[in-house]
Amino acid sequence: MQTTEVNLLQQGAWLSEQSAKQKGYEDGFEQGRREGYRIGFSKAALRTLPQNKVPVRDLHILYVTAGIGVPYPALDQAVIDAFNDLVRKLTVANPSEDVVALAKKAQPDLVLVLNGVVLEADTVKRLRQNGFRTAVWFTDDPYYTDWTVSIAPRYDYIFTLESSCLSFYRKLGCQQVYHLPFAVNPNVFHPKHVPTSYQSDICFIGTAFWNRVEAIDRLAPFLKNKKVVISGWWWDRLQNYSLLSEKIKLGDWMTPEDTASYYNGAKIVINLHRAADDDTINANGYKIPAHSVNPRTFEIAGCATLQLSDVRQDLGQLYSTGTEIGTYGSYDELVEKIEYYLQHEEERQQMAFNSLMRTRRDHTYHKRLTSMLDIIFP
Repeated sequence: MQTTEVNLLQQGAWLSEQSAKQKGYEDGFEQGRREGYRIGFSKAALRTLPQNKVPVRDLHILYVTAGIGVPYPALDQAVIDAFNDLVRKLTVANPSEDVVALAKKAQPDLVLVLNGVVLEADTVKRLRQNGFRTAVWFTDDPYYTDWTVSIAPRYDYIFTLESSCLSFYRKLGCQQVYHLPFAVNPNVFHPKHVPTSYQSDICFIGTAFWNRVEAIDRLAPFLKNKKVVISGWWWDRLQNYSLLSEKIKLGDWMTPEDTASYYNGAKIVINLHRAADDDTINANGYKIPAHSVNPRTFEIAGCATLQLSDVRQDLGQLYSTGTEIGTYGSYDELVEKIEYYLQHEEERQQMAFNSLMRTRRDHTYHKRLTSMLDIIFP
């Protein structure tokens, strides 16, 4: 090969390298600009919210944790963080402790139990016999109502995140039954900068229940060419697992902090609720439908990220669909909306900002527990 040809090849390679570097620089600059705007605007907008500090109530709450592994410790922590701001004193116990002896010593105004599956029936009975006011907050309705049907009547007050369960518990003879959705813990789920390793176009985090497996299998040909993160248990049972394996994080349950980082790094997060009629995993022999939203709804919104959610009956009571949260009714509609919002950044960010503001205004654990205390201590 002549020297001139070698020089031309070298020059072409150098130009290609410089072009790639320039594109990388421009892409990185654009990504940084978008993130800077998202975080800056979110913080400025949150400062406009009224800072009405709720007066601390002269109450002592004995809070009994769920006593189960993930994801319950994150819910426990959210409740504990909020109560520490709302009441004079908070005592925290695990259901494996002698809760009755602890209550006799502490003399709380209320014993609140999360989930209630682990705490023994005799413990609740003795608490009430000793004059303690009791309440339970069910975390998984309606999926395990075969269990909660015997748990609910033990308590003075029943709170459930599922509106369709209200009549179910009332028919059991429970007098004080209330719908109380979960919420966001702003200490964890908030807008923040994240490293590039957390960034994606599309993100889904959650267990691979069969309805979710069906959805991701159907979407696999579309997702394979996108920058996608999927994380959770059992995703290796996808028929199209080999097509998406590089995008899937299997193994341990993701921490709330990591989950928040992936939500912050995504342009779009898909929310697909589990099915109420999946007999392979549920204990819902009463076939109670699921109308209410999952905690993930509030957590995604709390990160100022666009959420595309399947439709639940109660969703419109919590968010304005189309302006605060996106919805889809079919796989084709989901693909269509993903493509649209990936190409329309301003609209995507505006809806994400709207959902953040609505969440921080109406859907925090401070708000939920204030409502609970208003009911029990009017």
